[in-house]
Amino acid sequence: MSSTADETPHARGVDMKLELVVIPVSDVDRAKRFYGGLGRRLDAEYASDDGYLRRIHFTPPGSGCSIIFGKNITTAAPGSAQGLYLIVSDVEAARKDLLSRGVKVSEIFHDAAGVFAGPDEHYLFGRVRVSGPDPERNSYRSFASFSDPDGNGWLFQEVTQRRPGRLDPGATTFASSRDFVAALRRAAAAHGEHEKRTGGQRDENWPDWYVEYLISEQTGKDLPL
Repeated sequence: MSSTADETPHARGVDMKLELVVIPVSDVDRAKRFYGGLGRRLDAEYASDDGYLRRIHFTPPGSGCSIIFGKNITTAAPGSAQGLYLIVSDVEAARKDLLSRGVKVSEIFHDAAGVFAGPDEHYLFGRVRVSGPDPERNSYRSFASFSDPDGNGWLFQEVTQRRPGRLDPGATTFASSRDFVAALRRAAAAHGEHEKRTGGQRDENWPDWYVEYLISEQTGKDLPL
């Protein structure tokens, strides 16, 4: 039986922040053009005087973790990095953004965990791939995939509500203004249903309800009704 976040002891140790992932590439300039074309921030570029070492550092929008690639950075084979997850609040918007940048992206699909895999279904990064987004648009279940010119494989995963224990409720954040706006739109739609259930009267305490909704969504708690 696998362990969940709720079953894991919460003893606080030394903070450890994953900040860099090494991407093995064969052509550094080509990789630089590709990742720069995705709208990622170029944080650093360094080359040694003797030409032996070259390092390029990019960060995806809103990410606390960056990628690094270059010359003599890793002995891993170009294209061997697979299953690199990019968490997004709207997989359709993320896919459209890459398509507008000329990147080939798969159709949106969902994970058929626990569902019989029929003859037209196949696996991607260990997931049973079924066409279209998750029917109920559950968090963690809708995906789209793409690769860089070397074949390193990336996966968009749509997450709107975190599972319990995944985030510290005292330190909820939004990666970007776009994510914050999307969360407010979800809260507004849910609050509209809340007002219908309470007789259609204006809820004067809507700011408190919104805050409870936004924090609950991020930390995996039950959403307010």
